[in-house]
Amino acid sequence: MGLPGSGKGTQGKMLADEHGMHLISMGDLVRMYVTGERRKQMLAGALLEDDEIIAMIDRVLTILDDGEDCVLDGFPRTIKQAEWLMQQVASGRFELSKIVYLEASNEAVKSRLKARGRLDDKDAVIEARFKEYERLTLPVVDWFEKQGAPIARVDAERSTDAVNRDVVALLGIS
Repeated sequence: MGLPGSGKGTQGKMLADEHGMHLISMGDLVRMYVTGERRKQMLAGALLEDDEIIAMIDRVLTILDDGEDCVLDGFPRTIKQAEWLMQQVASGRFELSKIVYLEASNEAVKSRLKARGRLDDKDAVIEARFKEYERLTLPVVDWFEKQGAPIARVDAERSTDAVNRDVVALLGIS
């Protein structure tokens, strides 16, 4: 978890590539499946409805073999999504080893976002995404902590390799 541009995708890809895990990137899934007017709204900074996101992640998780490790990048982003995730864990569908929260300032991630040059990385869209994050996603971190979920905070303003070393150590993998 973390602000848009905090390194979720980069760290998720590194974990998947270096440690043989599946990477489920909600951003990639959404960009692949969402078309038409919903895509225009998304590119303007709007988030999809919780039920749409949950249905999408549920479909993807259904095709994975039991016991295979995966990284969820960009999920959950709302309390409703977090509740669904924790219900799945409680039912024994899968285990949750750690929630990694990549902490970074708006200023630091804004410069990263502008540098990567994606179509939706314009100032107005970035600001809208920050507001959505503060309104919907930041409360999820507090919610997880109150639930006693295994959440770990990582300083994401450092180099990619330094952040990755911390994430790997927190997950207890080598």
